[in-house]
Amino acid sequence: MEERLTELSCEEFTERLAARESVPGGGGAAALVGALGIALCSMAGAFTAGKPRFAAVEDRVLRLMDEAEDVRFRLLELVHEDAEGFSPLSEAYALPKDDPTRADAIERATGDACMAPLAMVGECCRAVALLEEMGACCSRLLISDVACGALLVRAALETASVNVYVNTSALTDRTVANRIESTCSELIDEYAPRAERLASEMTRRISERRKG
Repeated sequence: MEERLTELSCEEFTERLAARESVPGGGGAAALVGALGIALCSMAGAFTAGKPRFAAVEDRVLRLMDEAEDVRFRLLELVHEDAEGFSPLSEAYALPKDDPTRADAIERATGDACMAPLAMVGECCRAVALLEEMGACCSRLLISDVACGALLVRAALETASVNVYVNTSALTDRTVANRIESTCSELIDEYAPRAERLASEMTRRISERRKG
């Protein structure tokens, strides 16, 4: 796929998403939302770094920003990789039903299609951990952005998992399917609540500041 979906404007991307086209779809949307969430982690760092009152955590904040940018760029790449994974699957299903290679082609393409959303889940888990750490050391003026980032990443995490499960449900090799599903479910069970707790904690701190 030569076209880079992430090079579209916001308006163009959402128009494409709304159209009767297979890509971008839920997977691409999940990766983009995750990238937006972790971008807010970088933003919180950018407004904290360089401030004299945060000199003691300067190195920590800069490290978090570097790692957050790595996650952001990876998630943007996964928008493209998810779209690329659809073509082989579509081509496999388009083979004549009496073609002896059809079943194997579908199985192989379906297994491959699991990989991009599963990678999204992994990157979103990294994002949650980075947002947690940023929330503990950034300026209080930026904790609302950390909260927003956590909620966006949680949405991306759970959305990506749906795209894992829709593919594993079509696999005939249940041993492979169960292994992928187990990996995904374990990550969701750990990191989705962590993202929710982080957003709640940041919101509580905002509320206390308002009352104070």
